Amino acid sequence: MARAPHVDGRRRCAWCPPDPLYVVYHDTQWGVPVHSDRGLFEMLCLEGAQAGLSWLTILRKRDSYRRAFDDFDAAKMSRYGAAKRRQLMHDPGIVRNRLKIAAFIDNAKAYLAICDAPGAFDAYIWGFTDGLTLRRRPARRSEFRASSKISDAMSKDLKHRGFRFVGTTICYAFMQAVGIVDEHQRDCWVATPANR
Repeated sequence: MARAPHVDGRRRCAWCPPDPLYVVYHDTQWGVPVHSDRGLFEMLCLEGAQAGLSWLTILRKRDSYRRAFDDFDAAKMSRYGAAKRRQLMHDPGIVRNRLKIAAFIDNAKAYLAICDAPGAFDAYIWGFTDGLTLRRRPARRSEFRASSKISDAMSKDLKHRGFRFVGTTICYAFMQAVGIVDEHQRDCWVATPANR
């Protein structure tokens, strides 16, 4: 059964609900290559925060996360002490999960260990595909992947380096979010040749 286009007449990936915030994310960010170290770090953290929740929940809180975590300045985050952790646990703008908050701080420390120069995290993350975007065009929702051999390898290496909330499914969603994987559905308007 063919799915109906959204109210603007455009067909989008089957996973994209008609929520305006989600539509903008789908149309302008998902699958678009990100090469900013901080942008990559932010998205890796946010994908981890999503674990067990919907992406729309995190998307709605993204600005609050940026405020709460000093715009994902890893140097500042790595120095968060007990008082800051308590403050974060009382912040209604973010998901108040002790393990996820602690993971953000641990991830900042692990990130800094990689980033000895500008572009270092970008080179590290994109190194898993030799700098290439992997393009797939699933025909239906059931053909979207949840993981791959590359996300398995990324997850294993990130964990080895001290990152948390970076299982293979989270890593694959991260790869999609930052354009390492471009997996727009075959009949999605973003996937048409005129838009690529």
